[in-house]
Amino acid sequence: MEVTGKIKKIDETKTFGSNGFRKREMVITTDEQYPQMLMIEFVQDKCDLLDGFNIGEDVKISINLRGREWINPEGQAKYFNSIQGWRVEKIQDGAPGEVPPMDASSFAPATNVSDNEPDDLPF
Repeated sequence: MEVTGKIKKIDETKTFGSNGFRKREMVITTDEQYPQMLMIEFVQDKCDLLDGFNIGEDVKISINLRGREWINPEGQAKYFNSIQGWRVEKIQDGAPGEVPPMDASSFAPATNVSDNEPDDLPF
């Protein structure tokens, strides 16, 4: 799955436990009628993917949805979801695949016919 939006926040990498588990969180604001602020986490070696990005940049993030069950001390099941990123790409100005507008000056008349040759076109 993919999600696009503008970077609102990028946290520093945090390390947990004795085994050195690493996690880094990013918040993006989606560009839709009702914008959503989504927290996306990057874990282990994927934390380094965020090093080249800055707040305010438009990005496309490839994600996986993760869910888990936790049984509390009273024996009740609780469920938790997370959004885990695994690739980040900057979005260029303009929509992907959009052709930039051209002005009239980019259309020049053909110059490969010399002035001293007669125009022999039938129309």
